[in-house]
Amino acid sequence: MAYRDLRESPQLIFESLRHFAALLRSEAELAKSELKEKAASAGTGLACLATAAILALAGLHVLAAALVAWIASAGLSPGLAALLVGGVLIAAAACLLAAARTRLNSKALLPSRTIRSVQRDAASIREATHDRH
Repeated sequence: MAYRDLRESPQLIFESLRHFAALLRSEAELAKSELKEKAASAGTGLACLATAAILALAGLHVLAAALVAWIASAGLSPGLAALLVGGVLIAAAACLLAAARTRLNSKALLPSRTIRSVQRDAASIREATHDRH
């Protein structure tokens, strides 16, 4: 087994620290970019949620108007048409609400690529330190 000169130790430690600092910087950059991406997705989810709320309110207004029209006139035609429009608006609101829920759940917002990368880095560091002992 070859022995290294102990005078090289400070240089090796400095180089290790420099590599470790570079690794931390790259992981921080990855986390920052992934969190920006997740924030954009959450923004889209919030926009879907707001649109769903507006459509639901419009649907409720149409359904209320349809019920009034249906009760007021037993002719069924204008009220039935309004019920149909209100039902379609409520269905559209339900679809947007489902889309918002999938974009806003905690698992979708988790920076999973960064977590996997940090886990790989930690495993590499553990493996490198175990190889030397």
